Amino acid sequence: MGLTVVYFAWVREGVGRDEEQVERPAAGATVADLIAMLAARGGGYAEALGDPARLRAAIDQHFVPLDTAIGNAREVAIFPPVTGG
Repeated sequence: MGLTVVYFAWVREGVGRDEEQVERPAAGATVADLIAMLAARGGGYAEALGDPARLRAAIDQHFVPLDTAIGNAREVAIFPPVTGG
């Protein structure tokens, strides 16, 4: 079973797509591990995902820290920090 990765805002623009299916990372992998795996693709992925400190994530539509294990999640969303006013 694959994993859906959804991208938002400038992350989406950098990788050039809204979402994609990826091979599920190894057991125990975290969101940070997934981001590193994607950034290793190079190009726009490296530019958009190369600095995890600038990113936030959600697993199955629940905000999580990047050190959260992916487990059996169906979806991981990656996005810049949300600002409001």
